[in-house]
Amino acid sequence: MSNKEVKAALKSARDAIRNKEYKEALKHCKAVLKQEKNNYNAWVFIGLAAAELEQPDQAKGAYKKAAELEPGQLLAWQGLANLYEKLNHANAREDLINVYQKLLELYESSEKQKWCEICRKLVELYRQEKNYLQVARTWHKLIKIRQEEGADNVELHQLWKRLAQLLEEGDHLQDNETQQLLINAFEEAVNSSDPSEDHQKLYKEFIQCLSKFPHELFRLKKACEDMMVLYPGTSYPLEVLCLQFIQTSNLGGLTEEGLNCCLKLLEIDSRNGPALIGLGIQSLQDKKYDEAEKNLSEGMQQNCQCPEGWCSLGKVQLEMHKYKEAVHSCKQALKILEQLKEPSSRQQQLKNLAHHFKAMALISIPGVDSAEEAIQSINQILAGDNDPRLIALKGKAYLNKGLTEDALKMSQELKLAHPDLAETHYLEGLIHYKQKNYLQAEKSFQKAIEKEGEIADFHFHLALTYWFMNEQTRKDKSKAVTQFLKAAKLDNYLGSAFRYLGQYYRDIAGDKNRALGCFKKAFEKDKTDGEAGAAVVDLSTELGDLQTALAILTDVTGRASAGRAKWAWLRRGLYYLRAGQHSQAVADLQAALRADPKDSNCWESLGEAYLSRGGYTTALKSFRKARELNPKSIYSIYKAAAIEQILGNYKDAIAEYQHILKTSKDYVPALKGLGECYLMMAKIALADYLDGKALDYIEQSLDFLARAAKHRPEISCLWKLLGDACSSASIISPSKVNVKVLGFLVGQNADKCVLQKSDLLCLGGRCYGRGLKLMSSPNLWCDLGINYYHQAQHFSATNSNKNEINELLEKSMQCLKKAVRLDSKNHLYWNALGVVACNKGVGNHALAQHAFIKSIQAEQVNVVAWTNLGVLYLTTGHIEQAHEAFKVAQSLEPSHLACWIGQTEGAKGYAHWVCTTLQDKTNRNTELYRYNILQMNAIPAAQVALTKYTERIQNDACAFTMLGYLNEYLQLKKQAVDAYQRAVLLLKNSEDKEKCNIAMRNYGRSLCAMGHDDDAIQAYLLTLLSEFDDIIGIAQAYFKKGHFQESQKAYEKALSIAEYEQDKANILTALAIIEYKRNQVDAARTLLFKCSMLQEPNMESLQALCTLGLIKQDATLATAALKELFKHLHKKDHVYERCLLTSAVYTLQGRNLAVQRQVSKDIHSNPDNPALWSLLSRLVPRYTPQKAKGGAVAGTVAHILDLNSGKKALLNTAVNQLALGCHGAENEKNNALKNIQKAVHLYPDDPAAWAVLLAACHAENTVACLHNTHPKRTSLEKMIVAAISAKTKEKDLPASHTRVLEEWSIFQAITGLNEAGRTSEAEALCTKGLKSFPEQPTLYLLLRQVQCKPLLLSHKELPDAILEELQKAVISNPTSVTAWHWLAQVYQSQGMMVAAEMCYRKSLQLASQQGNWNGKLSSLLRLAKLALEICMAKISDEHWPSLVQEATAEALKLSFCPLGVLLQALLQYSRKMGSRETRRMLERVVYQPGYPETIVSVARWYLLRHLYAKDDYELIDVLVENAQANGDIRALELNRKLTAAAS
Repeated sequence: MSNKEVKAALKSARDAIRNKEYKEALKHCKAVLKQEKNNYNAWVFIGLAAAELEQPDQAKGAYKKAAELEPGQLLAWQGLANLYEKLNHANAREDLINVYQKLLELYESSEKQKWCEICRKLVELYRQEKNYLQVARTWHKLIKIRQEEGADNVELHQLWKRLAQLLEEGDHLQDNETQQLLINAFEEAVNSSDPSEDHQKLYKEFIQCLSKFPHELFRLKKACEDMMVLYPGTSYPLEVLCLQFIQTSNLGGLTEEGLNCCLKLLEIDSRNGPALIGLGIQSLQDKKYDEAEKNLSEGMQQNCQCPEGWCSLGKVQLEMHKYKEAVHSCKQALKILEQLKEPSSRQQQLKNLAHHFKAMALISIPGVDSAEEAIQSINQILAGDNDPRLIALKGKAYLNKGLTEDALKMSQELKLAHPDLAETHYLEGLIHYKQKNYLQAEKSFQKAIEKEGEIADFHFHLALTYWFMNEQTRKDKSKAVTQFLKAAKLDNYLGSAFRYLGQYYRDIAGDKNRALGCFKKAFEKDKTDGEAGAAVVDLSTELGDLQTALAILTDVTGRASAGRAKWAWLRRGLYYLRAGQHSQAVADLQAALRADPKDSNCWESLGEAYLSRGGYTTALKSFRKARELNPKSIYSIYKAAAIEQILGNYKDAIAEYQHILKTSKDYVPALKGLGECYLMMAKIALADYLDGKALDYIEQSLDFLARAAKHRPEISCLWKLLGDACSSASIISPSKVNVKVLGFLVGQNADKCVLQKSDLLCLGGRCYGRGLKLMSSPNLWCDLGINYYHQAQHFSATNSNKNEINELLEKSMQCLKKAVRLDSKNHLYWNALGVVACNKGVGNHALAQHAFIKSIQAEQVNVVAWTNLGVLYLTTGHIEQAHEAFKVAQSLEPSHLACWIGQTEGAKGYAHWVCTTLQDKTNRNTELYRYNILQMNAIPAAQVALTKYTERIQNDACAFTMLGYLNEYLQLKKQAVDAYQRAVLLLKNSEDKEKCNIAMRNYGRSLCAMGHDDDAIQAYLLTLLSEFDDIIGIAQAYFKKGHFQESQKAYEKALSIAEYEQDKANILTALAIIEYKRNQVDAARTLLFKCSMLQEPNMESLQALCTLGLIKQDATLATAALKELFKHLHKKDHVYERCLLTSAVYTLQGRNLAVQRQVSKDIHSNPDNPALWSLLSRLVPRYTPQKAKGGAVAGTVAHILDLNSGKKALLNTAVNQLALGCHGAENEKNNALKNIQKAVHLYPDDPAAWAVLLAACHAENTVACLHNTHPKRTSLEKMIVAAISAKTKEKDLPASHTRVLEEWSIFQAITGLNEAGRTSEAEALCTKGLKSFPEQPTLYLLLRQVQCKPLLLSHKELPDAILEELQKAVISNPTSVTAWHWLAQVYQSQGMMVAAEMCYRKSLQLASQQGNWNGKLSSLLRLAKLALEICMAKISDEHWPSLVQEATAEALKLSFCPLGVLLQALLQYSRKMGSRETRRMLERVVYQPGYPETIVSVARWYLLRHLYAKDDYELIDVLVENAQANGDIRALELNRKLTAAAS
């Protein structure tokens, strides 16, 4: 290749590069190099093209080859620079630096601008490499070049400023030369600019830079001075100088120059941190600790990063005995110093000081943790300094930690090494003091004082030694006081010395004023000294200066944090409690408890505060807490009992009082409390007419009160309570009162004496008299007067001496007059006086009127006085005035009517009104009857009132008669018999034979109702049997006894004297029933027809006629009687009976649906009738099982409407839910098992409930098997069958009903045992059942099913003989649908599908004939399932798919059937697995609501297989989520297997 060709090739290469055809350029260059290996341009072009093609190694080699060939040429070096810059690798920086240096050489003489650019790039590389010396040198060259080129001052200033910024980045890495270059750069930058804001900022940076170099102090001062000249208003340079002076002070005070600097700075900024710190350090040096603490604290808030400031503050706080604050300050100092990586010797010294101060403060804080922390701090100092004082300090820490032996060892070592050191003897003294070896401690402290007598702690501990030394020094204390005074003089902040001086002046010298002064001084010096503060408050209170005491408490509590200053909160709480400010007292005492929750005294005080403001419950909790903390505190227990008594919890109060008596049997407050509690319980029992219980309580009350009075006979209130207890028996019947009292009360030596009512009332009067002798009060006079009045009433009732009665009434009057004289404003006294004056024995109506009027004047709202005044006017014949008085009383309190009437005659009158109203049967539908009798519960109220009345007044035959009538009405048969018997006994010897006959008639009726037929007959025979009711009564008794002939004669006799058509109809109906009982059906029918021909036909007779038609299956008779009955019934009359009879007629006619519709129709008209709802729930499962859901709802409604009569509805609800298939897996709270369990609990004697329970358990076990879970209710079958058998024998049920129940329960139990695999037990139960019911073919079939099960499980072919035997067993049960189902299953197991189909068709035919809806649906579904199984086996026969379609279609016509829909979907799956219709049908079952989970699970399983076959992973994910949400483990397991197979 010629030279011309080389040039052409190079030109082509250049053009290719320009056109970005880099590979083409490489070809041209390589062609050139083949000719000229050292062609410079070719190598440059190769480097350029290779770089663009991202071949850095080839490019680098080419550029280097070119540079070697011609090192003075720029192109290769520029290419290398561009390549390295593009690579930007850390490894390439060194090569790039060399390239830049070469470029600087090449550019230096020719292109200055490019030289500067390269220079800046080189500096940036040096900065990245942290080579700050080369940064400085290179930048200096740049500045020199720019100066030579004549750059202006602005540019040069920026260059010097930039150099300062660059070097300042690495000031911690710089050597001395670099530091000097940095300082020089700052100086040049500062000097090259005029004053401005940026210049001021630059000056700050310059000063900040100088402050980092301790050896440049002179330059720093000069820079600060220069800046202050330029900017006199700025504080920054002074701050820097202040900090420098503080750092160089070593906490020993500032120089005059430093102090002046701080003062100047404060003139500029009065809150400047460094200046305040400096002044604080100076104040510390001058021992002005308060001023030092103030300045240092404020200064550290402004500048918290100054370790010297924190150290100084810690030292000040240590001197002021603020140890916790000192520890905090020292920790802050150490935290700052720890951040220094390479601290200087000065900083290390400062660190040791901080540790030293911290250790001293921690040793002064009690506690093992503080001592341990102090030891750690001392060890850090001792690592570099073996100062004996520090060792002594460590010994004190060991002593605080409880390591006395270690401290003693250190003391001995110090004593040997440093015998003249005061701290050595001080440590020894502390050890002896802790060991209570006071004589040796005294010597040691004295030696320490000899060595160094100006240390306050030495004198203070010597004083403590004297204070606790021995009895003589304890009494004298003069030596101790002398040392305390010296300690206080040496250390004016030693508050504990002043506290002990205060104790001396208070407890020994008796100078409370000086003591107060000392305590104040101690508290001023240490606001955390609770003992001193408490003493100040207590002494101030004692000296009458309450304001000062409250001010101190308020100040302390205001500053106290949560859980602190308990003493202040407690004392202020007690102050508020005494002042009656209960809410404030509660708040303060609660705060005190937050500080010490285990202070029982504080809890007691809080209880008192709550009690004072009426918070009984919270007060009770407080006293209980106090008792818990201090179980021996009788006061806490007593107060808790007293509060329980106030709250009316008398039993709890009695238990508390009894607990006190266990430890202190003669504690009078507890005895009094027990007496009061029993007395109150007696009054409550009397109010409830529980007289026997009341007497027991009165006896116990007297016992405890007598014991209290025996120990403290001078207490008046005990005698008053004794009088109250005795007088409370005044309203009890005298025959019941026999009370035991202590003998000393009645002046006898016997332990206990029995008192009757008269003696007890007399004892009460004597007790009141004893109380009056001790303290005369109007209350006691009134009580004594009322007691005399009760005595007079008692003697009047017992027909005692009238003179004695008059004398008692006179005494009563005198006592009550005395009471009103002593307190004429008490309305109760006046009212009592009026009541006594009204008595027949007194008869002073004028005085009574005056007393009642005075009572009303004393208390305007006085319903009792107005009522009594009305009674007085009524008695004296002043009707108008009486009416006005009663009117006012009623307006004041309308509810007082019952109290006014009283619990005697008022109760009897109310009961009489109720009985009269009940006997009038024409008013049943009136609003008045519904409100007064039904809504107001008049019958139970009257019965309760009469029961109480007859307990106290037992000679009122009329009351007992009414009570018996009310008991009859309430179905309280036994109580009715007792009441009528009492009435008979009271009237037995009465001259009024009519009343006696009525009582006997009532008695006979009640006996007959109780089933005591013989006694009833005897009772009726004692009457004259001349009255219609008596004859009817004995006729009923004869009938119930089974004496039909006697009953018939009695009824015929009654018929002969009957006056009313209605009575005649009733008698004829009764005679018809007797004829029916005697199996004379025609005679019964004739009598009932005769009854219906009367002018006023009887409804009961028509009902009986209809019932007779139903029993005899005579639809014509039943229908005709029902129509006749409807003619005489109103729409709302006898709704339930009419509905029941109509439904029964429909049943007889075979109209099952009409049965349900009739009941539903009547419910629609009477939705509030629970009996109709219950009837519907009972009929639905039998006649319309497809509507079982509605039947379950009906049972629930019946139960809600009437919990009593609706209880039976629970059983019906359970039966409906069983028919519906509702089980626990679907609804845990509302299912058949839950409801029947409730029914069994309510009706444990009902065998039908147990039978349904057996069915429900079987259903739950079946569901458990479907869900592949273990059945929970196993081994119950035999127990429930036994229970049913026992219950049927206990109850008087018809024999047919009993037989059906027992047979069905055995069938169900055998089925359950067989399905559970317990075939031997099932076979044994079959055998047992056949013995009881040998003619029952179902048992024979069940036995064959049990015996055949093992054969079927063996999957062997059955012989024809066995199959024929099984077929005979089924045919012997011609009405059993399930029998044909079982035979079909047997044929199916043997592969006889056509025979199985025939069996299912037979069962279907049988169910259709019986109208058995469940049987029909079950047969259709089983038939469809049989056909589907054959289809799934891929047997090609169109008969079976069409059979599936036909059977499921018929099933769906009967009702919505989820299983039918599933079977149709599975048929589609078996035909066309991958079709869209298959997916649609399966998705319908899976995703649409209303399908049971057991059916959905099967559909989900097949749908998952379909979707995997279609690879539809999106729908698979949706289906899997659905399976997870429903807990379908089977589908999830299939998904896992299919996923694994697919992968």
